[in-house]
Amino acid sequence: MLVDLFPSYLLLGLVLGLLLTGIRLVIGPGVADRFVALDMMTVLAIGITALTTLVTGRKEFLDIGLGLAVTGFIATVALAVFLERKERDQ
Repeated sequence: MLVDLFPSYLLLGLVLGLLLTGIRLVIGPGVADRFVALDMMTVLAIGITALTTLVTGRKEFLDIGLGLAVTGFIATVALAVFLERKERDQ
């Protein structure tokens, strides 16, 4: 019985983490802190898609997780370039 509820507990933990990270995204003191929170939300969303893949057995959710990972990586690189240029201009 506990084994049947385990994915539900994992999903609840991931959603709770997503909620807390969203709060950090809103009240973060700086741009870098907010972007770290956005990266964390991306990681949690990938975890949710992986868990959904395990529970449902449908491999299409892995494609969604891969798309999220690539988008998160490109966004991180873009922000790093933006912050470096901003710092260089000052």
